[in-house]
Amino acid sequence: MALLGKKEEKTNVPLLGGGSIKEDFVATRPGEVHTLLGKGSEFEGKLTFEGQVRIDGKFNGQIITKDVLVVGEGARVQAEITAGTVIINGTVEGNVRATQLIELHAPARVKGNIESPALTMDRGVIFEGTSKMENLGAKGSTPPPPPGGEGRK
Repeated sequence: MALLGKKEEKTNVPLLGGGSIKEDFVATRPGEVHTLLGKGSEFEGKLTFEGQVRIDGKFNGQIITKDVLVVGEGARVQAEITAGTVIINGTVEGNVRATQLIELHAPARVKGNIESPALTMDRGVIFEGTSKMENLGAKGSTPPPPPGGEGRK
């Protein structure tokens, strides 16, 4: 049955390092990849992907995507992260930059700087660093004139 162009089917979700998990009724779209770095797994290096990736294990390195990265509750990530959306429930050490949204959910622990046009943070989150929020759509607009600048001769 197709629902608004999405095809729902039973599918295997690939695991980094081999193997897969069978999930029922996973919505699939062209170009979308559902990948899981499971508990007990460790990965080091550079990760680039399309679609959504969930990390529940340990990761050390660099993560780059235009899509969604989910860091699970038990995960430990030491990385420079650049993504569209980043959802953090676990521990992240390193700078996080998102072009759309960063969500920090308890019991998340983030040590590093974050940059995003939108940020949500639950009570109980531990965040050590700086945050920078700017509307990426407003770039290129002219700044307002300084106060008292009008009427001077």
